[in-house]
Amino acid sequence: MEMNLSPPTSVEELMERADAIAGIRLGQLARQLDIAMPSDLRREKGWVGQLIERALGASAASLAEPDFQLIGVELKTIPIDACGHPRESTYVCTVPLETEAMGQRWEDCWVRRKLANVLWIPVEGDSSISLAERRLGNPLLWSPSPAEEKLLRNDWEELMEMICLGQIESITASLGEVLQIRPKAASASVRRRAIGAEGTLVHTNPRGFYLRARFTAAILQKSFAPGS
Repeated sequence: MEMNLSPPTSVEELMERADAIAGIRLGQLARQLDIAMPSDLRREKGWVGQLIERALGASAASLAEPDFQLIGVELKTIPIDACGHPRESTYVCTVPLETEAMGQRWEDCWVRRKLANVLWIPVEGDSSISLAERRLGNPLLWSPSPAEEKLLRNDWEELMEMICLGQIESITASLGEVLQIRPKAASASVRRRAIGAEGTLVHTNPRGFYLRARFTAAILQKSFAPGS
């Protein structure tokens, strides 16, 4: 299969590319793209996503934009078990912690932009299957329904209010019905400035927004259910 790595110029073109790699094994795709495979994902956690970005022509890299900038679509890989259930939560984007957190609105926030149009690519995630033999599933193009967006917005607004009130250290992964905040850094020694309890700046670990696995499971189940 010849890989066209230029960015897709339409959603239809993107879906054609995604359909073309459905069922392919990661090792085969890596060989086609001449990309070295890691021995495992413990130190290369983002490797699968980067491989698929390369195969589909994503262009945004780490910018605060959807991965496919020209057509406004974000790519999310999702490791699934043998029953098709997500194995883990899904990273969305970094959490604004300092003065950029003040005055943000849901309508303009990075979370909403990232999740406005998502291309989900399921990937076999069972640890009993070697990395090279894990297959890609059928792609799914998704946008939040009004009910789903309401859930996301409610969680985002509650969590961001806590950040703006200097309560960052009180936020745990148990908060949020569908959207949670967790530490996001390669090392616990990485620090960022954040709003403290007295309104002064303090140093804390970077944080990320994550979608709970039960939320993404509902997306996959609803979209791939018979008759959907």
